[in-house]
Amino acid sequence: MSDITESPALQALVADGTLDDAVAAAVDTPRAATEGDAMGGERQPIRPSVLKAAQLARDAEAHARDRQHVKGKLTARERLDLLLDTGTFEEIGRFSGGDINAGRAGAAVITGFGEVYGRRVAVYAQDFSVRGGTLGVAEGRKICRLMDQALTLRIPIVALIDSGGARIQEGVAALTQYGRIFRRTCEASGAVPQISLILGPCAGGAVYCPALTDLIVMTRENSNMFVTGPDVIKAATGESISMDDLGGGVVHSTTSGVAHYLGVDEADAIDYARTVLAYLPANADEQPPTYAYMATRADHEVARRLGTIVPDNDRQPYDVLDVIRCVVDYGEFVQVHELFAPSAVVGFACVDGYPVGLVANQPNVDAGGLDVDSSEKVARFVRLCDAFNLPVVTLVDTPGYKPGAEQEHAGIIRRGAKVIYAYANAQVPLVTIVLRKAYGGAYIVMGSKSIGADLNYAWPAAQIAVLGATGAVNIIHRKDLQKARDAGADVEAVRAKYAAEYERTTVNANLSMETGQIDAMIDPEQTRDTLIEGLRLLRGKRRARRAGRHHGNQPL
Repeated sequence: MSDITESPALQALVADGTLDDAVAAAVDTPRAATEGDAMGGERQPIRPSVLKAAQLARDAEAHARDRQHVKGKLTARERLDLLLDTGTFEEIGRFSGGDINAGRAGAAVITGFGEVYGRRVAVYAQDFSVRGGTLGVAEGRKICRLMDQALTLRIPIVALIDSGGARIQEGVAALTQYGRIFRRTCEASGAVPQISLILGPCAGGAVYCPALTDLIVMTRENSNMFVTGPDVIKAATGESISMDDLGGGVVHSTTSGVAHYLGVDEADAIDYARTVLAYLPANADEQPPTYAYMATRADHEVARRLGTIVPDNDRQPYDVLDVIRCVVDYGEFVQVHELFAPSAVVGFACVDGYPVGLVANQPNVDAGGLDVDSSEKVARFVRLCDAFNLPVVTLVDTPGYKPGAEQEHAGIIRRGAKVIYAYANAQVPLVTIVLRKAYGGAYIVMGSKSIGADLNYAWPAAQIAVLGATGAVNIIHRKDLQKARDAGADVEAVRAKYAAEYERTTVNANLSMETGQIDAMIDPEQTRDTLIEGLRLLRGKRRARRAGRHHGNQPL
């Protein structure tokens, strides 16, 4: 059995799915070559057992194509072909959980190693064509073995999910495998990058496998995640709801925030996973990969554009993505959680060839205010960057936390505190630039000097204060405004006079520079060059061991 399982012949079949190539590979095995040379150059005949196994594998893939293609879905092996560099997949345990003599090719999951842009990754792909992709003892053991090897090798883990959940026929033994996978996922968290692609159903306890990973990618069609399905909800509550409305890709990308990217189709989702891996290191002990970048005359043209993007009127919105594209290499920015909590923007980019994590307020949505969702979005991303050694660049333009009873009742105190915890505990280089408004608590939590940022800059029109001018005047000069009203004077004119004086004396970056909270005021055109120099300066920053403790008690 070991000869069949590990045969390079079957590895070749897995790579391209053809029996002829498998047979050719079987003939070219090292043992065949050695024995052939000993017999004067004759090749060893292919063993019948290898032929039978190869035929079984070929039939299994043909069956998978028949089952998946009619649903508009790819097979597990076709997905692996898209994810990994051509010819790099090395499968382990091809027939584990199967019975060749009985005609069963193997378990409902494919495990192995491959390369993404020339860098090694571990990957498992659930095969819905085999018993609905359900997870039993054999599948759980294969996945756990792969994860153990990935942790030993210190390489990323990518999961392609398409499963009906736990195999009911195996009872609690199947559920136990989920517990083993959960534990290993937690052990791998922060040690190696983990990405989950939901390319079919993912229900019940199975949803927590991807939920524990760093990034979840879903597709617009055929992708579902829920703890209890529509039938169970109908029976328990009488509510009727479709699978897509309950836990489809659109819902989890826009409303719940479970998914970090919504792919148009499977190819798009897989391409996104490949792209993200290009920005991340193989593990927490390594630095992210670097890329060659050559400055051109166009960089100066783009830098000049920065001075025209942010309006002089502090109440006029603008798209912060225009600013981001002007300061990152080639204008390329890979958003994370693009459709969720749009008042904040987070994602990956390169600055002078070095990957960074970028966080920004989005004035185009709710003036860039922080709410419960955007707070968690920012906090989670900063933690991801800190885990894998990506510097965090923060672009600030926010009037503060979003007010209202709805936000208070939704837990803005607890959930907003997550941003503080993320920035205060981050030990990667932190560079912050105030573009326009930075008021109140939001100014403090968005990568301020006092919370731990290394370098802080401000544009000339930056407004840094406890409150905006109008709000501050209404409090500070409340009695003066009332006197003006009682005297029949023009209250708005009086308020405007006080507001102008407050802006001149208080709402600017001068006080922050005088107290050392802002290191320098820079022109918008200098932003990219300032970032390059600042990040170069901080490149040697090393982590410091915190005071002795098991771990912090983060607000969850």
